[in-house]
Amino acid sequence: MDLYPLKFKPILKERLWGGTKLKEVLGKPIESDITGESWELSGVEGDISEVANGPLAGTSLQNLMDNHGEALLGKSVVNRFGAEFPILIKFIDAKQDLSIQLHPNDQLAKQRHNSFGKTEMWYIMDADPGAKLIVGFNKDVAKEEYVQSLEEGSLLDLMNYEEVGEGDTFFINTGKIHAIGAGVLLAEIQQTSDVTYRVYDFDRKDKNGNLRELHTSLAVDAIDYKKKDDFKVSYSAQTDVVNEMVDCPYFKTNFMELSQSMKQDVADRDSFTIYMCVGGSATISNDWGSASINRGETILVPAMSSKVEIETKGAKLLEVTI
Repeated sequence: MDLYPLKFKPILKERLWGGTKLKEVLGKPIESDITGESWELSGVEGDISEVANGPLAGTSLQNLMDNHGEALLGKSVVNRFGAEFPILIKFIDAKQDLSIQLHPNDQLAKQRHNSFGKTEMWYIMDADPGAKLIVGFNKDVAKEEYVQSLEEGSLLDLMNYEEVGEGDTFFINTGKIHAIGAGVLLAEIQQTSDVTYRVYDFDRKDKNGNLRELHTSLAVDAIDYKKKDDFKVSYSAQTDVVNEMVDCPYFKTNFMELSQSMKQDVADRDSFTIYMCVGGSATISNDWGSASINRGETILVPAMSSKVEIETKGAKLLEVTI
């Protein structure tokens, strides 16, 4: 099977905190004014992505992995993750603050939920003036102090706030308490996992008047209570080269700001390559075909490709591999 660059139908998620920027800024076909997430590429059970372009349109990602595992994913990826797609790619629009939350590490997630943990990264695409993230604590915190702050409703006093703008990038390792703040539109790359421990939700109620579930007791043993300044990603934004952003055991992400076309030899990569367009537009080709990509769109180039050609007069891309 000749596997050309694949685009997938976005899986749109309503969220209590969502807004309309996914439509207004990124052109997603949302139908509600509380759409918080567009899952671009997902192997999560119940939310499997489906091809949107070319002869394979309508085929599920799972079907592609079952029938073309190594050609699609790469031999090393199949050896490591089997028939599971190892990462989840999203765009997120926070009209309101997200809940304060964290994710367990692989060991804890396996033990408790038979799941991977959830290491993730964020690239800020758009931010209202003064928009902030919560990332970690503002000092080293004792477990007892944390529990007391929850009981007293003073958790926010222990949080570290980071004001953000376009291009800012954050790496959120497991155990780090965090929240996306109101007014932030971002691209998210994460391990395939939907395990989240919500610890504070601003006492909000859903449309049925119910408070959302908190995971207070599960979270206590999963939190990293140390103040660490290890989350802001420093990277070069040099034009027309591949700039490394994040290289972790679960994914590698590069930043590319292109003013002209570029050719890449990917024959030795032994991994699929994902391009998330965070600005401008491009046409991406491999040995068997091409697909266009605009801001807010995502393309998967199968691992069997020997070359990738990116034709553009101006594009900002996040390039993701395993």
